[in-house]
Amino acid sequence: MKTEGTELSARQRLDAILKRLEGRKATEAVYVKLYPDTARAEADAADQRAARGESLGPLDGKIVSIKDLFDVAGEPNLAGSIIRKTAEPAGKDAVIVERLRKAGAIIIGKTHMTEFAFTAVGLNPHYPVPGNAYDARLVAGGSSSGAAVSAGEGTCDIAIGSDTGGSVRIPAALNGVVGFKPTHGRVSLEGAFPLSPTLDSVGPLAKTVAACADADAIMSGEAPLPLEKIDLAGLKVGIAQGLVLQDMEDDVAVAYQAFGIRIADRTE
Repeated sequence: MKTEGTELSARQRLDAILKRLEGRKATEAVYVKLYPDTARAEADAADQRAARGESLGPLDGKIVSIKDLFDVAGEPNLAGSIIRKTAEPAGKDAVIVERLRKAGAIIIGKTHMTEFAFTAVGLNPHYPVPGNAYDARLVAGGSSSGAAVSAGEGTCDIAIGSDTGGSVRIPAALNGVVGFKPTHGRVSLEGAFPLSPTLDSVGPLAKTVAACADADAIMSGEAPLPLEKIDLAGLKVGIAQGLVLQDMEDDVAVAYQAFGIRIADRTE
């Protein structure tokens, strides 16, 4: 983010977001908990590194939200449920949280989710339900509802969610951001409240593919690599028929056409 030709510091960006969130505190439905003090300390540390010409990588100084099912040392992991408020506090950060911090990420807070990551609509009877980042009257999707909205509305640079049957991809699509579900087992689930230990995956949501790729690399313990540019001119993509296109609304058809998509039957 820049103003009058000058790039804002991590602390300035963070303070602007915290001020924005403070202004809607009475009706907050995206974040279930904020970490203003530790986040400011992490932002200051990132700015100090930048002033010395040092960097911990592409996530250094980036503001990151985490879904409310990842362990943070010293507090219970609620997983979107009120019955876990009396659960034993976590003894340490989840592996992905630890890796993000080591990469210089600023953990701003935990985002709302559906209870125990169950359902893809984004509803939770115990907490305020976040509205869509583009229109609060519309659903945000789930179960990583707050994650997708925080990325879409710009109250974080990257959001971390979890995906078992679409819980990153669905809300990402509904909120106009990129959502990536890596192969199960690529990212450690240690310190993440499970829905299905054999299917759960930890994935990032952000406004760009590059940001998601950087976060995925850090969380999986790999070194981030620059993305190769791929020419998509003339690329042909197969689209399933049937329910996917049945009774397509006019607005959706217009959006398809705006991207140059032409639908034609193919029997070969």
